[in-house]
Amino acid sequence: MPGRKLAEYEAKRDFKRTPEPGAKVARAERKALRFVVQEHHARRLHWDLRLEKDGVGVSWAVPKGIPPDPKKNHLAVHVEDHPLEYFKFAGEIPKGEYGGGTVTIWDAGTYETVKWTEREVMVEFHGERLTGKYVLFQTRGNDWMIHRMDPPQDPDRKPMPQRIDPMMANLATRLPAPDDGWGFEFKWDGIRGIAYVDGGRVRLMSRSGEEITPRYPEVRAMGGALGSREVILDGEIVALDEKGRPSFEQIQQRMGLTSESEIRRKMSLVPVIYMIYDLLWHEGRSLLDQPYTERRRLLAQLKLSGDSWQTPPYEKGAGKAMLDASTKAGLEGVMAKRLDSRYEPGRRSGAWLKVKNHNRQELVIGGWLEGEGKRRGYPGALLVGYYDKGKFVYAGKVGTGFSDATLDKLNQLLKPLAIDKSPYDAGSPPRAAQFVKPKVVAEFEFVEWTRGGQLRAPSFKGFRIDKKASEVVREGG
Repeated sequence: MPGRKLAEYEAKRDFKRTPEPGAKVARAERKALRFVVQEHHARRLHWDLRLEKDGVGVSWAVPKGIPPDPKKNHLAVHVEDHPLEYFKFAGEIPKGEYGGGTVTIWDAGTYETVKWTEREVMVEFHGERLTGKYVLFQTRGNDWMIHRMDPPQDPDRKPMPQRIDPMMANLATRLPAPDDGWGFEFKWDGIRGIAYVDGGRVRLMSRSGEEITPRYPEVRAMGGALGSREVILDGEIVALDEKGRPSFEQIQQRMGLTSESEIRRKMSLVPVIYMIYDLLWHEGRSLLDQPYTERRRLLAQLKLSGDSWQTPPYEKGAGKAMLDASTKAGLEGVMAKRLDSRYEPGRRSGAWLKVKNHNRQELVIGGWLEGEGKRRGYPGALLVGYYDKGKFVYAGKVGTGFSDATLDKLNQLLKPLAIDKSPYDAGSPPRAAQFVKPKVVAEFEFVEWTRGGQLRAPSFKGFRIDKKASEVVREGG
């Protein structure tokens, strides 16, 4: 029978099924006491800190990893003691077993005890990745905190910002020439998402600054792929159609959902992929001032590829080939980015250009005309506009592209916004219109802008609830 110290460890495991070491208390301690930090991809990613003490490994589960900076304390949950043989364990614990998942060794080394009481443990680590003096202190029950007492291991390391507004591109009617100073990416027809990843946790923010993590639970698993890395990523959340092409119509079904059960149901019907194309922050350092090529080089080193996230490559100086390929694949177009360009948060810059295969424009709905026949009581046409130097400009009416579900949604969104007077500052919308506060943003496809500044042959493509109405401007002149 194992000693009482490992009784709980043994009780939780079936050693006929798990490859974990058996419950054996070591007879004598070494002169240099050992520690190990194991990265544990179980139901929830966490890190296990184990300290050699009295023949066993005294253990804590640390959900966010060991803090590298004294300004951040992390929760450390005291768990059962483990055998010292566990210090060498790395492998797969079978699903259904206690702690089922993959275990890897994040760091190992020796430590010196500065203080050890029932409620406080102070040690100095001597590892490859983990060095310096730390204290673990009990707060309540099995809940402890771990705090770094020494200065940061990396004195140049900065705290990760809570928000970086995405950089935006100018619309271009043709590819830049010559193109040898440009990098080209496919343009993905989805919604923008900035991902903040720290301690295996992912936080997704929309272009307007709204947290959208709960709407796309499948992207959360990317945190496990990044482990303990601290990064901020820029990319596009897309849904694919039956031919494997990004579909803006499909992603509409995932936008705006709040019910957890509905989100789970839609996950199986309309799965999404996070297409990553930029790295803005890496391990305590801002990359905003680094050139595009360096940001992409560091992004490639992360090797981010999974069922719900991908890092599509870019091509240098191959604009026409990329645009032709995008047309053939039925994609929206390409993005052209200067190879030497820095990342300009919240700015629309000529260093980034979008070249589309079809004319698309985001516009704000300022009113509607009632339909006839089956559409009575529903919008027959939408009156749309954009902002120019703070003025709301009329850009025409749109009467095609609406499904029955879209018409229901339009009624739901627009009727509470009804107003008596036209919201337009410029242009001549129909007087018979039912005007609304200009709050709802949608995307439209059209042939061209007329000389009078209106859309020719426009069609509704989908709502853009991720965009602020005040940010909508006319693109491409």
